[in-house]
Amino acid sequence: MNASARVVATSIALMICTASVVVGQTVTVSRNVNLRPEQTSAEPPIRLLTPSEPPMTLLDSNVLDGYFHVRTRMGEEGYVWSRNVKVSATPAPTPTTPNPPSTPTTPTTPTMPTTNPINLGPGVAGSASMVGCGDGLWQHVYHPTRLIVKQDCITVTGTIIDATANQSTHQPDGVRHEPDGDTHGWLKVDPQFASLINAGNTSDESGNLVFEIVCHFPITQTDAQPSCVGFHDTQTIPPIGSHVAITGTFVTETNHARWNEIHPVSSIKVR
Repeated sequence: MNASARVVATSIALMICTASVVVGQTVTVSRNVNLRPEQTSAEPPIRLLTPSEPPMTLLDSNVLDGYFHVRTRMGEEGYVWSRNVKVSATPAPTPTTPNPPSTPTTPTTPTMPTTNPINLGPGVAGSASMVGCGDGLWQHVYHPTRLIVKQDCITVTGTIIDATANQSTHQPDGVRHEPDGDTHGWLKVDPQFASLINAGNTSDESGNLVFEIVCHFPITQTDAQPSCVGFHDTQTIPPIGSHVAITGTFVTETNHARWNEIHPVSSIKVR
């Protein structure tokens, strides 16, 4: 083999090895890191990832300008700063013995695959010092210890439903105006987020995920007023029926039927 042929063969081998590295590798967050749409800090981040983020899929083993290309468990693709994450290999699946051939039977209608649940862990009690989505909103959450934080920052897509349709007071914006100044809205989540709905959401919230924007309305509850001193939310709530992406902290409310919420909400964007 001449020198040129050896160079070509070596290059091909390196390409094959590099491609194989990605297969089965996952990325976990070791320190808070932004998920960005491009490998640059000049672009606004998609959202903040924390060490509680479920393992992500590594899409490219190469470090691109200091970033890894990843896909989150929720299907978001983006770039994370390589120094704030850890790459590890996923164990190969145990081979199984094929079943012996059997007598053909009448074909049945195939069942739809079950949506994979998002692994959120047991959670911790909320506090004013929670990281959240890195925007300081936890400083304005009334009585934060009533919330169990399951994931610091999450983005969930779905359709806004009228949460006041069966209330004595119907609101044109479709959310309940809570006395502590927060919204109490409903999000009918897209199928990939079905695992975020628990028994409390089903029994008390018509199967919807609750979303609460803090300090959005006038506060009539005296003991809740200190939490909103110096802050008033001005986000626009999209109309009922809008398909949106809501970003915020995923929590379980402990004072009622223990339903799940996004609370506080960092942003609502129409999709």
